[in-house]
Amino acid sequence: MILAETPIKYERKKLKDQHLLELYVRLLKPRMIEEKMLLLLRQGKIAKWFSGIGQEAISVGVASALNPEEYILPMHRNLGVFTTRQIPLNRLFSQFQGKPGGFTKGRDRSFHFGSQEYKIVGMISHLGPQMGVADGIALGNLLKKNNKVTAVFTGDGGASEGDFHESINTAAVWNLPVIFIVESNGYGLSTPSNEQFRCKSFADKGIGYGIEAISIDGNNILKVYDTVKQIAEDLRENPRPVLLECVTFRMRGHEEASGTKYVPKPLMDTWAKKDPVQNYEQYLLKEGVIDEKQIEEIKAEIKLEIEKGLEMTFSEKNPEPNTELEIKELFKEFDAENTYPPGGSLPSIRFIDAISQGLRQAMEKHPELVLMGQDIAEYGGVFKITEGFVEQFGKHRVRNTPLCESAILGSGFGLSINGFKAMVEMQFADFVSEGMTQIVNNLAKSHYRWGQNADVVVRMPTGAAVAAGPFHSQSNEAWFFKTPGLKIAYPAFPADAKGLLLTAFEDPNPVMFFEHKALYRSITQEVPESYYTIPFGKANLIREGNELSIITYGLGVHWALELLDEHPEIKADLIDLRTLAPLDKESIFSSVKKTGKVIVMHEDTLTGGIAGEIAALITEHCFEYLDAPVMREGSLDTPVPMNVDLENNFLPKERFKEKVLKLKSY
Repeated sequence: MILAETPIKYERKKLKDQHLLELYVRLLKPRMIEEKMLLLLRQGKIAKWFSGIGQEAISVGVASALNPEEYILPMHRNLGVFTTRQIPLNRLFSQFQGKPGGFTKGRDRSFHFGSQEYKIVGMISHLGPQMGVADGIALGNLLKKNNKVTAVFTGDGGASEGDFHESINTAAVWNLPVIFIVESNGYGLSTPSNEQFRCKSFADKGIGYGIEAISIDGNNILKVYDTVKQIAEDLRENPRPVLLECVTFRMRGHEEASGTKYVPKPLMDTWAKKDPVQNYEQYLLKEGVIDEKQIEEIKAEIKLEIEKGLEMTFSEKNPEPNTELEIKELFKEFDAENTYPPGGSLPSIRFIDAISQGLRQAMEKHPELVLMGQDIAEYGGVFKITEGFVEQFGKHRVRNTPLCESAILGSGFGLSINGFKAMVEMQFADFVSEGMTQIVNNLAKSHYRWGQNADVVVRMPTGAAVAAGPFHSQSNEAWFFKTPGLKIAYPAFPADAKGLLLTAFEDPNPVMFFEHKALYRSITQEVPESYYTIPFGKANLIREGNELSIITYGLGVHWALELLDEHPEIKADLIDLRTLAPLDKESIFSSVKKTGKVIVMHEDTLTGGIAGEIAALITEHCFEYLDAPVMREGSLDTPVPMNVDLENNFLPKERFKEKVLKLKSY
């Protein structure tokens, strides 16, 4: 691996003594906190610690070089970012201890949190998704024209993740003012760098993305500070990404339980001589900026601050479990109204036109809304839903993206953090698997964890019955149904599609919006031309009868209507769920209690589908009202075949009809 300079060569340039001293205090504080944490760990007073000892110069240098209102996205070993941003130590310690005074109220640990107050967005354990989020924050700055930069950290291990490539590539294509900082510290947990990548330096990667890349001694606080300050000043006037490799070394284990036995002793001894705190302290003594007495006074002051912070944290009670509060704080509060206009003659339009109309009206109402997706700009998207949008709203708001679902979904979250609304279109719902971490771990969990809502709508062209085969036909709504923190809409009619879509954009929480491709051009309906919303969690009773209940959504609604038209003797309640999360349990239970017989049907494969959950709810809450077993039907438990005959056999339509007739005569 590349080694830092020995001895470290400091250049103060035009920095005054007071500034040099300030950097020393900032450098010393995280070191002293860490030493205290290691002591508490040995005493059993804390459970876990990720040490950044030996790497403090990077965190402190970056945070000192940026303006306080510029976002930083740090990682586990960047305590110096948090302390340099002057977060009160008792709040940091409460966060580490899972106390209510922390930033996540005991719901997460260590550095897995963010704070709008201090413009810090913490990482999650997946090592990489924070980089796409940084893109979104930077895009927001670019759109605001506020001349701000964003800094995001990763490590030489995390840089092996696909998010590294996706995020830097997106930032390069869009000229986003982001500083991508790689803490090149020799190891990804115990795996040495030569087993992580083959390039000699991360600076070599810049040419592949068409961006500038620099490698510096990450243990040299003045070098880090000066380099980042110069880069930031330049990027504020000439927005673009820069890749900055900071060569350093992790002197402790990945976390303390890991130890460092896998590190050769000569390598550890070499890097011990490059300690960023000790070397800088010796430099200041040599320069006459500080003396031994001042050092002791500074250390005493920091020690007192640490002890006071710990005293406050240890005296704080653990959070009291409150189920109602836990559920409530999963989402940012939002109540939608039903503003569907009454009566009158309305134009009849297709499902796809209703989506396009709703999207256009959302763009007109919300100037902060940004659309992102593959081919959605001049081309209008593969289904032509956004055709003409660029001419009306401009390419700054209707953005073609590289093929990198994770980075773009992360960018949607970053835009939300920076005060925007975002729509991310999956070209096909199947492709969302490339961005699952961003959806189920970032978008879904952020408000519950640290109160940051994710104002993002993910549009999902979904479903089979179009002979598109295994990778363009999946019904994957169940992937998200079990993830707390996501809302799911799945309309079956044009009017609902428009009203629910406009509600999704009003809602400040993440919404997975499913649009069945087979309905795009096959279904027409009278749809109000005006702007209107339909609340989530309100099912629609399409047909009414007292013999049995049919509960379904999406294309299944139309299969059910076809059956009921073919068999007028069947007197059934037909419930179109419209949204899956929240689920209208009240309408379901009310119908079942009336009819005593129920079948739940969906297009998704049968096993593990949403019908199973609904069937369980009915059995649990309506058992005494049932006159027959709760039935369900779904597609075969196979991939979606392409051949039309095979696909028809795969889909549940005919099996559903047979079961309804069986249920009626039960």
